[in-house]
Amino acid sequence: MLFNSFEFIFIFLPLTLFIFYFCINKGLNRPAIFSLVLMSLLFYSYWNYKYVLLIALSISLNYLTGHLISKTGKKYILIAGISFNLLLLTYYKYCNFFINNINRVFHTDISSLNIILPLAISFFTFTQIAYIVDIYRDRTIKYDFITYSLFVLFFPHLIAGPIVYHKEIIPQFTDQKTFQVNYRNISTGILLFFIGLSKKVIIADYFSPHVSAVFDLAEHPTFIDAWAGTLSYVMQIYFDFSGYTDMALGLAYLFNIKMPNNFDSPYQSNNIIDFWRRWHMTLSRFLKDYLYIPLGGNRLGKPRKYFNLMVTMLLGGLWHGAGWNFVIWGGLHGLYLCVNHGFRAIKMEIHWLMGRLITFTAVSVAWIFFRAKDLGNALNVLYGCAGLNGINLHPKYATKAEVFYILLALIAVNVLPNSNYLANNIKPQLKWLLFTIALALISLTMIDNPSEFLYFQF
Repeated sequence: MLFNSFEFIFIFLPLTLFIFYFCINKGLNRPAIFSLVLMSLLFYSYWNYKYVLLIALSISLNYLTGHLISKTGKKYILIAGISFNLLLLTYYKYCNFFINNINRVFHTDISSLNIILPLAISFFTFTQIAYIVDIYRDRTIKYDFITYSLFVLFFPHLIAGPIVYHKEIIPQFTDQKTFQVNYRNISTGILLFFIGLSKKVIIADYFSPHVSAVFDLAEHPTFIDAWAGTLSYVMQIYFDFSGYTDMALGLAYLFNIKMPNNFDSPYQSNNIIDFWRRWHMTLSRFLKDYLYIPLGGNRLGKPRKYFNLMVTMLLGGLWHGAGWNFVIWGGLHGLYLCVNHGFRAIKMEIHWLMGRLITFTAVSVAWIFFRAKDLGNALNVLYGCAGLNGINLHPKYATKAEVFYILLALIAVNVLPNSNYLANNIKPQLKWLLFTIALALISLTMIDNPSEFLYFQF
């Protein structure tokens, strides 16, 4: 069930809200929590009901692992728990990738397995790894099974994040303020939801066919076509993921739950370090807390620091997808970070405008590998951007309207205030009510055949 679908907006969400607020109006706090667990399971089962058993198994075993760690403090239980999560992720997400590469290297003919990637497996796996590691670090952490289940299943963040930590979410499930009607939260949630919906259906979905024309159809895109397709994707993934994040945070607000920010105008970054503090912020946080720092972080000297950065970003790239293009994307960002830290070490300063332009260009080039079907496709588009496929003043795929909207989007991402600012500063006033109604009506009329959010594939 998609956030941008009529069945979600007009059936699932109103029903879930009605049950939740009916329960809290009767003082039934625990049934309210239990209702969110059941509705979140229903939400997840909409794609493939068979995988409800998988996520239920994952939640149960991780909860049991946490309980055993809390009781015994044994490290081998932690290792077993992490191994279970990684093996589950490896089987469903990377098994065919490994088989295909074994066949390519050793000239074998091992058949690929008929594995369908379970939705959100990367997100609920990372969430639960963080949970059991935290319990190993602090054995006083204790939650009941229903509350823990909601922490993992809560439908606003389940499919594509944010990747949440138990200490910032679970206490809200027991806070009395959660079980009161808060009109400020409701108005903020509705505004954020429809801002996100408008980003998705009006902007991101507009760029989608232009991206596909270059990455999926063009054999040898020339300079203008290649850059138009690349920048269209740069804007598509920005507004798609930003839109999803706004909707997720808005939905949580409707239930008086505040989730961590996950997107903060990343194209306004003046260096790549700042970019990763703004793009998919909770993934960056997870990789830092549970991979980069355990590897040694910057505590073991500069060579080891750069090695740790590269390993972290390579694995971060592989987390996004089972393909060498994702590994290269992660490797490029690892290289960018190493260079950025190197400049900082010698205290070399760059004018903010030049820094922003360099950062945006570097990120855009890396997005080519992220979007491409395979390495050949990525190199084809990259050659076009470099002018190696020719410079045609009459492009085959780029239109004047597309170029105009790219320029408009570039201005918007660099100038307009982001949703985090609006959420923290709006007040329930008539002007915001009228703005929200107008945004909702326009967005709803734009929904025809709802498309998945790009991060659903990860």
